[in-house]
Amino acid sequence: MKALILNSGLGHRMGVLTSEHPKCMTEVSPADTILSRQLKQCADYGISEVVMTTGYYDKVLVDYCNFLHLPLKFTFVNNPLYDKTNYIYSIWCAQEYLRDDDILLMHGDLVFENRVLDAVLGSESSCMAVSSTLPLPEKDFKAVIKDGRIEKVGIEFFDSAMAAQPLYKLLKADWLVWLDNIGRFCDAGTRQCYAENAFNEVSGKCIIRPVDVQDMLCSEIDTPQDLETVSARLAQVSSRNVYMCFSTEYIHSGHIAIIKKAKRLGRLTIGVLSDEAVASFKRFPLMPFEERKALVANIAGVANVVEQKTLSYADNLRALKPDFVVHGDDWVNGFQKPIREEVIAVLAEYGGQLVEYPYSSDPKYKELDKMHRAELAMPDLRRGRLRKLLNMKGLVTAIEAHSGITGLIAEKTTVLQDGKTYQFDAMWISSLCDSTAKGKPDIELVDMTSRFRTIDDIMEVTTKPIIFDGDTGGLTEHFIYTVRSLERMGVSMVIIEDKTGLKKNSLFGTEVEQTQDSIENFCAKIAAGKKAQKTHDFMICARIESLILERGMDDALTRAFAFVGAGADAIMIHSRKKDPAEIFEFVQKFREQDKVTPIVVVPTSFNTVTEDEFKARGVNIVIYANQLTRTGFPAMQDAARTILEHHRAKECDDKCMSIKDIITLIPEE
Repeated sequence: MKALILNSGLGHRMGVLTSEHPKCMTEVSPADTILSRQLKQCADYGISEVVMTTGYYDKVLVDYCNFLHLPLKFTFVNNPLYDKTNYIYSIWCAQEYLRDDDILLMHGDLVFENRVLDAVLGSESSCMAVSSTLPLPEKDFKAVIKDGRIEKVGIEFFDSAMAAQPLYKLLKADWLVWLDNIGRFCDAGTRQCYAENAFNEVSGKCIIRPVDVQDMLCSEIDTPQDLETVSARLAQVSSRNVYMCFSTEYIHSGHIAIIKKAKRLGRLTIGVLSDEAVASFKRFPLMPFEERKALVANIAGVANVVEQKTLSYADNLRALKPDFVVHGDDWVNGFQKPIREEVIAVLAEYGGQLVEYPYSSDPKYKELDKMHRAELAMPDLRRGRLRKLLNMKGLVTAIEAHSGITGLIAEKTTVLQDGKTYQFDAMWISSLCDSTAKGKPDIELVDMTSRFRTIDDIMEVTTKPIIFDGDTGGLTEHFIYTVRSLERMGVSMVIIEDKTGLKKNSLFGTEVEQTQDSIENFCAKIAAGKKAQKTHDFMICARIESLILERGMDDALTRAFAFVGAGADAIMIHSRKKDPAEIFEFVQKFREQDKVTPIVVVPTSFNTVTEDEFKARGVNIVIYANQLTRTGFPAMQDAARTILEHHRAKECDDKCMSIKDIITLIPEE
């Protein structure tokens, strides 16, 4: 696309302001003249070639344009009859340079804000800027609109008309129709009329549609009074504030493109999501907040960077009160739709506006996202993420996974609530659920090699940290190798219980014979495991069975402090009572002496307690240990029974998730 800027007029109504240079060189702000602003806008929008008609002060104008040192190729065409003709003849003088491309046509005394140029250049058809909100001017252009296209343009039309400004986007096919008729006018000696007179004769073939810019700044400057009015409006436009939010850790061309669009609207502030917000919304960030903030702050055009603590924009919008919020149109539907609706509601409180641009869907961006996901899945990165999440959030939630598909459910299930997103932080690979999935009893019958294969299946398709149920840990000599294997695989934590002998599930309590290990032996096992690990990231959690076995609170606390002393990175306290009182008592008494060591709970029995209450009392990890297994089996059993009862599958369909929906959970790579 080329820009055609008409600067051959005399500008007599400007008085002394145009006594030494053409009107287009009149200052409209401390930084710009009318023309320098137009040319900078052209360059900013990727227009690299400008055809400019000139008249009086021709050399002054040419020298000025070259002095600006903009990345533009200029073609200057002088109208030798500038004082005897109108711009229709100036266009015809330049016609040989105007036949090979689409045209952005503007008068040289026109000032318009970037939103107007966005709308005009964004039109898929040839278009002209009009306003449905401005009153019809007496002496300036009006456009007669019929059936969604412009039928006539001139100063004399008032019926079915809108106020119009000489800013056009003209596709080549339409433009050549108009240009050829301009030639016929000029060849016939009709050179003192508007170029629009030639358009009006061929508007049925040169299809130009109206782009309604309403009350956006788009105005010609013909008099000193116009200059004063437009300069004041321009100052208001330049002082606008714009807000965007970023969560990304890598900047690609799509990000740069939308930042460039946003900064055209005003002074740009970018909110960078906190680490906790990113972790709840997408995946754990590879780059911490301060590094992501610095990355964004160094992008050209970003005036300010602030933290956005949640997915909700509300707090930042009410504090900053930006005139515009900019976002891609990918949140119009889907998961982020409620956030968008909240943004619109908050902006309405003070008159702000949401501006949305088409979302960048270049395949290479998906490849970048896959690479990012692959990095997160690497053992060395995954292993340390649990510690980081604990430091970041205080409370971490985990849900059991016993296969690749349940791992994907744990990975991808997300809920938006009260402007925040909630998802599970980690996955629990349970001995009970792993054994059950294989149809085996939970007595450590499934060997470690088989259980490691489950870890592999889950790790291959997910990125979140894994907490492994290590049962009793086995013999100390065996536990050492288990620790090394889990650490090497990228598991974040192993939990071992202080029992010996044939394992029985803890929820049986004293109903079956269970033997608790001695404090001395279990401490030795913990210490050996800690000595065997190679990194600081891996965690060993000691699970205390004293309350399950009804050995009392003092025994539980004595063991807890001893196990921490032996090197345990966390303590899990368990109970099979529905009343959480003894769990709360343990946490309170443990925290009186130890404020730091993470406490893990598995609220299978005491399931009425909320995560917020656990966190307030000092719990750090909540594991939902078997809910996917327990809900999955009744559903499958019901499906099987339904088919048997009806001797066909139709009645079962309403209970089934479609294969298509299931497949969408599975990553393509």
